[in-house]
Amino acid sequence: MLLNMLSNYEIVLASASPRRKQLLTELDIKFQVRTIEVEENYPDDYPVEKVAQYLSEIKAAAFPTSNMKRNTLIITADTIVAVGETIVGKPTDSNNAREILAKLSGRRHQVITGVTLRTVDRRHSFSVSTEVYFKKLSGDEIDYYVSKFNPMDKAGAYGIQEWIGHVAIEKIEGSYFNVMGLPTHRLYEELIRFVSEKDESYSDLKIDV
Repeated sequence: MLLNMLSNYEIVLASASPRRKQLLTELDIKFQVRTIEVEENYPDDYPVEKVAQYLSEIKAAAFPTSNMKRNTLIITADTIVAVGETIVGKPTDSNNAREILAKLSGRRHQVITGVTLRTVDRRHSFSVSTEVYFKKLSGDEIDYYVSKFNPMDKAGAYGIQEWIGHVAIEKIEGSYFNVMGLPTHRLYEELIRFVSEKDESYSDLKIDV
């Protein structure tokens, strides 16, 4: 069982996101939160489907090996929202949040979360994608959500677990928790593989910091 396998590790969630903290806690994994500020930049011509994983790797690489123990296991993540080939970031202010939600209104968009697992000598990254379908939102509905909730720290200017998720989302294809910010089922399976002594699939994945 994963919890037994992780008993010898010091788990670090390198994210200030309260949603990721909540989801990892609900997996019954003991961890600490430790973050390092990084510039979340990526090449302009980078494929949309690879951006979230790329950013999670940047966050993982920000931790110097000298500050890690042999048993430290860092988990980093990044979530993006994309409409077609256009990435929709976090809103800069309430007006921008309204503009983003108007763009998502009545359309399908993609939520992609990239995750990186890192120890002092190994690294493994993966990403999970979920398709989200929004109904057509009225201006009053958008105004209500933006004024009553706080979408400023959320990619795509919304939280699926909040009011707007209950009234606006017609359906999703894929992981609900991925839209919250952490694909828990996939993370659980990847952690089992990563810490298993029998799994040598990551032996060639070295990281230099």
